[in-house]
Amino acid sequence: MGEFFKNAFRDMKESAKAQHEVDKAQFAAAKAESKAQWEEAKAMSKPAKRKEMMQKERDEKIAEAQQRQAEAQARIDAAKGE
Repeated sequence: MGEFFKNAFRDMKESAKAQHEVDKAQFAAAKAESKAQWEEAKAMSKPAKRKEMMQKERDEKIAEAQQRQAEAQARIDAAKGE
């Protein structure tokens, strides 16, 4: 019976250590994300940087729309071919 408790407490200790490592990693990730968000917000206050970021976002949306259009055209061509 004593061995059972020793094993149980050892397992709980290992589990607590593992969970602590997970918690530390998640906290570090949240901290890094928060800093990135702050830096992005700070960069948006500069007109040139804001313009550059907005243009990049527009370019990505245009590329996505063109990709969707090409996929739709391929579906149209496939449907006409049947």
